[in-house]
Amino acid sequence: MVGLKPSDVPPPLGVKMASAGAAACVADLITFPLDTAKVRLQIQGEKKGVEGIRYRGVFGTISTMVRTEGPRSLYNGLVAGLQRQACFASVRIGLYDNVKNFYTGGTDQASILVRILAGCTTGAMAVSFAQPTDVVKVRFQAQMNLDGVARRYTGTMQAYKHIFQNEGMRGLWKGTLPNITRNALVNCTELVTYDLIKEAILKHNLLSDNLPCHFVSAFGAGFVTTVIASPVDVVKTRYMNSPPGLYKSAINCSWIMMTKEGPSAFYKGFVPSFLRLGSWNVVMFVTFEQIKRAMMVTKKRYEEGN
Repeated sequence: MVGLKPSDVPPPLGVKMASAGAAACVADLITFPLDTAKVRLQIQGEKKGVEGIRYRGVFGTISTMVRTEGPRSLYNGLVAGLQRQACFASVRIGLYDNVKNFYTGGTDQASILVRILAGCTTGAMAVSFAQPTDVVKVRFQAQMNLDGVARRYTGTMQAYKHIFQNEGMRGLWKGTLPNITRNALVNCTELVTYDLIKEAILKHNLLSDNLPCHFVSAFGAGFVTTVIASPVDVVKTRYMNSPPGLYKSAINCSWIMMTKEGPSAFYKGFVPSFLRLGSWNVVMFVTFEQIKRAMMVTKKRYEEGN
């Protein structure tokens, strides 16, 4: 057995939510440069910067950013990103099993439709209150740290305050619709694919319920999720990063992208998206399973001690 053994008792909701939030933060810390590169590639073509910098590929983007803006630029928006994951992942991942059980009436057998419904539900719930953190994260990742180029934001709290003062509450929740669409797709694809792959591996005794099983399941989930969610992700990033008045709506943003840049614009940043989602899924799910099991071991020891 590689890693901690699964608990004999199903983990309670609090354990699942706490371990999901913590695991997502660990995954963000490790994969954040890839996410920043993805954002820069996605907004490229939206407007020409005064500095004339062009990005080519994920590693070329990272190299260009380090050369022109310094290594710290790769972690622009990290604080907002961790804030986002702490509240976002704890809901969309931590609540998934409970919502799935709610839809099935407590039975162990859940159809694919029920799993999709549960994933969409928790994804939409998470976005509904965590959206401001996503807006701030994307805008930090998009801004350049160059001499002579004015920075929109200097700190996370200043960004929240600036957006509220200049754009109102609507600014903090800008792009909620495409983000709900994107995260409903991402969440149900990510969790349902992971669920199904893991279930199939265990059912056919290909691997036991340990780290290799979690790795394979998470990698597969990351690839499928990237293919399905990439177009919505690009629109979400463009729309949330746009200044007031550039796009009338997320649908208008999609139309302008299609007419000006063609269908390929919707898959800009696909490689870094896959590298990021694939690696993020692997780190998050493996860490999630281990933290959840470690918390159950600690809980059991505490209860036995009392």
